Amino acid sequence: MYLLIHSIFLSPLSLSQTAALLYPWVKMPNNVSCDFKDDFKYTLYSSVFSLVFILGLLLNMVALYIFTRTLQQWNETTIYMMNLVVSDTLFVLSLPFRIYYFVNQTWPFGHTLCKISVSLFYTNLYGSILFLTCICADRFLAIVYPFASRSLRTKRKAKMACCGIWIIVLSGSFSVGFKINISDSTANRSFCFEKYSNQQWKSELSKVVVFMEMVGFVIPLLINLFCSIMIIKTLRHPTGSNHEGQFNKTKILRMIVAHLLIFCFCFVPYNINLVFYTLVRSQTITNCTTERIVKSLYPVSFCITVTNCCFDPVVYYFTSETIQNTIRRKSNAVRSGIKHWDVPGSSVCKSLRTKFLSDESTL
Repeated sequence: MYLLIHSIFLSPLSLSQTAALLYPWVKMPNNVSCDFKDDFKYTLYSSVFSLVFILGLLLNMVALYIFTRTLQQWNETTIYMMNLVVSDTLFVLSLPFRIYYFVNQTWPFGHTLCKISVSLFYTNLYGSILFLTCICADRFLAIVYPFASRSLRTKRKAKMACCGIWIIVLSGSFSVGFKINISDSTANRSFCFEKYSNQQWKSELSKVVVFMEMVGFVIPLLINLFCSIMIIKTLRHPTGSNHEGQFNKTKILRMIVAHLLIFCFCFVPYNINLVFYTLVRSQTITNCTTERIVKSLYPVSFCITVTNCCFDPVVYYFTSETIQNTIRRKSNAVRSGIKHWDVPGSSVCKSLRTKFLSDESTL
């Protein structure tokens, strides 16, 4: 009470500012402005996007080469991985437009390309989450229920799951992208990726965000956590003193840990912040301190989630025995000076491939 009286009568703060200080959860009137400048994001975005473009393009091109030129036999896991590569590649190819915008702070490419660029980000974000979830669920079925899941783990059903994911992700992403209007603040500048009005967030975008967050993040996160925990529990059961079996368990555990760490690092910060960002932009939360924190964290969390294009190839390496052995063979061939390492008709290469592919199918 003393603090309240002192604030009202002795300090220069207004009543609304004092109330916001004492009761930050109370909704303030709409006429109370909260000035915030986030100009640091232009340097941050342009730097991070440039790095992600170079690394992401290189790593995903290598992954595409391995999938299209090396793999002779496809299974459920490689089908999910190939779709993930396509999703990452599409987004990486759109990054030069974002880099240009955040360097020059103007968008000269027209409204349609802006909306497509926005849509490709959400396509990659939630497509990556769902495809990684499918990979984790596939490993869960193969390890925890190896015999009962044979009818579920088929290439046909994997293709059907990928088609369903693309339909959900594209419909949601383009709903967001094409609801956005580019507004001109001056005669010489057009905005993209920013300057959406609070009214847009309140009437349209917030509803789509809620749907995408539930379907594209919360449910997949729970599935990933459940599947990972069940796999770890299954692998911790003793199966004798077979050293080879223990070695394979260690490899699978590394794969599960790498998968879960990448998933949480890339997607959890952004999606949690996006919920609060939506509440702030739709004016459900109007406290200035909260608004500043949320808007400050948004560019950082956005940059973190964009790096998933560079980390996804790590998942391929840990998940696929075939890819690991392909990279090892290629490295050994380069070291030994053998440029034509895969000679058609070579019995050695064929026997190696047979062994690698059989390992892949049993994992």
